[in-house]
Amino acid sequence: MKKTIITVVGKDTVGIIAKVCTYLAENNINILDISQTIVQGYFNMMMIVDTNSGRKSFGDMADEMAALGEKIGVVIKCQKEEIFDQMHRI
Repeated sequence: MKKTIITVVGKDTVGIIAKVCTYLAENNINILDISQTIVQGYFNMMMIVDTNSGRKSFGDMADEMAALGEKIGVVIKCQKEEIFDQMHRI
């Protein structure tokens, strides 16, 4: 299983989760876990997804997710699980 960590941060607006999840579903990317909070009007979401059956390369997916974030007014970052683990290793 190839896991990717997706983070979404920005001002809260209607439809952020729907648009991100629609992109993932259209590209056959399965959501394994999701956490979302809103603090004083700021939206923060972290997802762990399985990209094993995805239709696009990691680079293309990350670029398209970043572009989607710009379109909807948030910042979307994608990191491969192994890089995320190394960055946050004590």
